[in-house]
Amino acid sequence: MRLFEMAVAIDQQHHGFKPFSRSQRCKLQSFGHLDYNNILELNQTTILAFQADNIHRSFSTPCLPLTGVEDLNPPHPRIEIVRGSGAPVHALVVEVAVAMASGIQPIPLPSGLGGAYVFHNQNGNNIAVAKPVDEEPFALNNPKGLQSTNHQMLGQPSLKRPIRIGETGIRELAAYLLDHGGFSGVPPTALVKFCHATFSDSSATVKLASLQRFVGHGFDAGELGPSLFSVDSVHKIGILDIRLMNLDRHAGNMLVMKHDHNSFVNGNAVADLVPIDHGFCLPEWLDDPYFEWLHWPQASIPFSESELEYISKLDPFKDADILRSE
Repeated sequence: MRLFEMAVAIDQQHHGFKPFSRSQRCKLQSFGHLDYNNILELNQTTILAFQADNIHRSFSTPCLPLTGVEDLNPPHPRIEIVRGSGAPVHALVVEVAVAMASGIQPIPLPSGLGGAYVFHNQNGNNIAVAKPVDEEPFALNNPKGLQSTNHQMLGQPSLKRPIRIGETGIRELAAYLLDHGGFSGVPPTALVKFCHATFSDSSATVKLASLQRFVGHGFDAGELGPSLFSVDSVHKIGILDIRLMNLDRHAGNMLVMKHDHNSFVNGNAVADLVPIDHGFCLPEWLDDPYFEWLHWPQASIPFSESELEYISKLDPFKDADILRSE
């Protein structure tokens, strides 16, 4: 899979888009494999998280882009794709770039344990959710009082020990990449770099974050009874979670889709679900997963022919190649 090599940036003088350079010196290296002297673009508080004796060399950790001195302090807010490709991802990043150029600031979301921010467009419609890696639970800049008390750094074990601090963003992207053909409905996701965007840590000029398409929804699964959910969507989320060994599939990260019309089965409304929050999937070692849907009656219904066909075509070796190519 070819990477999208052009960063999306807004040129406020010419009101257009322009590329800016990104070094190709490393690819899917760990934080511990980066040349410390070249991490010039990171703010000082983030640099503290990269002290050499605190870094675990995890090969699942994304490579940070290394740029020249001319890119250290871009004058305007902008966004660059670090990992991720495809038309839906490119369209999402362009929409966020336009919003940033229009002076729209990300709005912090109160839910969840890590920092999360929603972007909206000029019409006021929500378009994307960003989650900076340095604001994850136990990370240095967590805005919700969950900084580590024993000075854990990026690369150290997090809330789920097989998932390391700073590595949930790349797993959000992995879930999207492995949801072949949008079978399970994972929203378009990328790993991006924000420059001069306003997040809770006002001292940071650069942020590495996951970016995911906002899903319009009326409820999450915890607010409704499971009898209202379609068998098809429950099965598709279950197939995804088992493939990815999701450690944290709770009712709050399955969204109930908004529809202009309702579907009915035997006179009852049936809602479709959208899975989000995949930062605790693909653990480094096996741990106890949690599948909320396992307790629902839909889990006892046999797979349909189309679901069995999809499962039969899955190839874990090709999946591994897809992740390596990113």
